Order: sequence, then structure tokens, then C-alpha cells
Amino acid sequence: MNGNLWLLAVLQGLFLTNNITFIAINGLVGLALAPFSWMATLPVMGYVIGGALFTAPVAWAQSRFGRKAGFGLGLAVALVSALLCAFAAFTRNFWLLCAATVLAGYYSANGQLYRFASAELAAPTAREKAVSLVMAGGLIGAVLGPNLAAQTQALSDAPFVGAYIALAIVAALAMVLLGFMRFPPAAGRAFASAGRTLGQIVRQPVFIVAAGGGALSYGVMNLLMAATPLAMQQCGMPFSDAALVLQWHVIGMFAPGFVTGHLIHRFGPLPVMGVGVALNVMCVAIALPGVDLHHFTVALFLLGVGWNFLFTGSTTLSLSAYAPEERNRAQAALNFLLFAVMALSSFSSGALVTTQGWNWLNLGSLAPLLLIAAGLLWLARRGSAQRTGDVPASGGRS
Repeated sequence: MNGNLWLLAVLQGLFLTNNITFIAINGLVGLALAPFSWMATLPVMGYVIGGALFTAPVAWAQSRFGRKAGFGLGLAVALVSALLCAFAAFTRNFWLLCAATVLAGYYSANGQLYRFASAELAAPTAREKAVSLVMAGGLIGAVLGPNLAAQTQALSDAPFVGAYIALAIVAALAMVLLGFMRFPPAAGRAFASAGRTLGQIVRQPVFIVAAGGGALSYGVMNLLMAATPLAMQQCGMPFSDAALVLQWHVIGMFAPGFVTGHLIHRFGPLPVMGVGVALNVMCVAIALPGVDLHHFTVALFLLGVGWNFLFTGSTTLSLSAYAPEERNRAQAALNFLLFAVMALSSFSSGALVTTQGWNWLNLGSLAPLLLIAAGLLWLARRGSAQRTGDVPASGGRS
């Protein structure tokens, strides 16, 4: 693996530090500032709504300026939005906090392209391993994110102001590291506008399953992860316990990245995604019997591993659905669907856990898992899935 891939893995880790810290604290800050308790996760939802709204502008910037400048713009937005969140928390302005998290969604949409950029930095036969390695960089976020939130919690009387300021520093560090990276030269506008229409791309069975599997798996993960700090607070547990649970959850999300690519290369994306579904069902089975610390920890760890298998598998599967000249429109569509599902799950998590409780939240997560399983069976029966190693260098078209 080349040095650019390792740097991209670190950028992925710093991006996930931002993402995980936002998930860990935005609901709690929202609960402290919101006019009504059911609005607590609106700042979490604002983050993902911003991601959905900015998918098209991010795709345009990547196409117009190239990967490096496009990623640099995202990091600049991350720095500014984190400082705005800090000011909103300090002044106890709930609606400014929501607006700042919507703006932060630009960074979220931008950072979601790291996994696709990794495939462009590797040889065609090693793309699934490159995607998996960069995903494994999220381990940095697993360690840094929850600890950053816990250690900065008491730096100010206002809730988590120090955590937001720390995220601005993290963004600045990522900008420095990005300066050392080299990406393939940006293609011209004619190249970027060539290929099939978006409608032709998204109608492919392989694209439907890849997009649905990626979005729904992220939705299930976000539904349960965003609600966990609130559920644990309702059970009388301190934030340090929630930070520990989230840390093990994120370790589960990204530690398998060192082997997931090898599993996909050997068995193909569909079987690996099927195991991911089974692991998420096991998460629900463990979460339902009780609300002790070990129930939360084991369930959220399995949720993370299951998500890794599903999301890495769906990302790899999607690479066979479009050619290089179609990448910007295809990746924008993938990320828009992802953020749309995440927005729904972010709002639902707060509303369900504060009105219906932790058990009903877990039971509700089984419905999208059944949809993913049905999609995998449908595509397998069609015989349309290819082993990742057989995908041609052009990106392939299924």
C-alpha cells in the first residue's frame, strides 16, 4: 500500500473523530438547549440533512477542482462549523447550533468520498483492500472521538464547548496532512460529463442493492448509536459510561477494516454483507433483555462490526456499477440516499427513545435489516453480482 493511502486512512480517522464526537454530544447538547425534549436530536439530524443537501455541491467541487482542493474545502468548512457550534453552545442558542450542524454537513458529505478516493489510489486488483484499509483508519476516531468528548466535557459551564473547539483543531491538523497528499490529476469537464445518465446508472440491480445496503446499514447504525447516550442517561448512567460504550462501538466499526477487504476479495461482497446483517440482528437480541452496561457495550460492539461488513461490502459492490467518467454523479447519488436515510434515523432515534423507549427502538431496527437481506437474496438469485477481483479497471458496468 502506498503512502497516500495511509495518509488518507488518517484523514478518514480524523473525519470520523468529528463524526463520532458530533453523534456523542449533539443529542446531549440539544437536550440541554432544546425547548422540548423530543427535539433533542435535531442537531444530529441537522448534521445529516446538511450532508444530504451538500452532496451535489460537493460532487461539483470535486469535479471542478479535483480531489485535493475539494477535500481541502471540506476541511475549511469543518473548522468554521465547529467554531460556530462552540459559540452556539456557549450562548445557549439552540437554533444556531442546528444551523451550524447543517453547515457541518458539507464536511460530512465531503468526507464520505474518502472511501471512493481510496479505490483511485490503488491498483485495480487491490481496490477492495484499499477501501477496507481507509475504513480501518476510523480506529483513530474510535479512540479520539469519545475520549475527546469526555475529557473536554467540563472545560466550560456551557455544555461541550471545549469539545467543539477541539474539533476545530482536529480539522486544522487534517488540512496540514492533506497538504502532503498526491491524487491523480483531475479529469476534464468533458470526461466528467461523459458516460451514462444518472437514471441509467441507478436502475441497475447491482446499484440498487449497493445503495440500499449502504444507506440502510448506516441508518440502522445511526438509529441505535445516536440514541445510546440518551438511553444510558435515562438509565442513570454517567457520560463516561456512554463514552466507553461508543468507543467499543466505533472499534467494532473500524477494526475489522484490516481483514474485511481480504474477506470480500475471497468470498465476494454479498456473503460478507449477509454476515453483517446477522451480526446486527445479534445486536438487537442482546440489547433487548436488559439495560446494564454490558448489554449496551456488547450490543453496540456487534452493531459496529455488522455495519463494517455491510458498509464496506456495499461500497465495494458499488464500484462495479459505474465507470470512472460516471463517478461523480454515481457517488453523489449514493451519498444523497445515505444522508436521507440517516436524517430520518437521527430524528426517529430521539423521538422513539424519549417517547417509546429503548426496546421499541431496537425492534424497529429489524425492518430495514430485513429489507437489506431481501435485496441480497434478490441480487444473488439474479446472478448479477461479481467478485470484486473480477471487476475490470474501468469500473465495470453491471
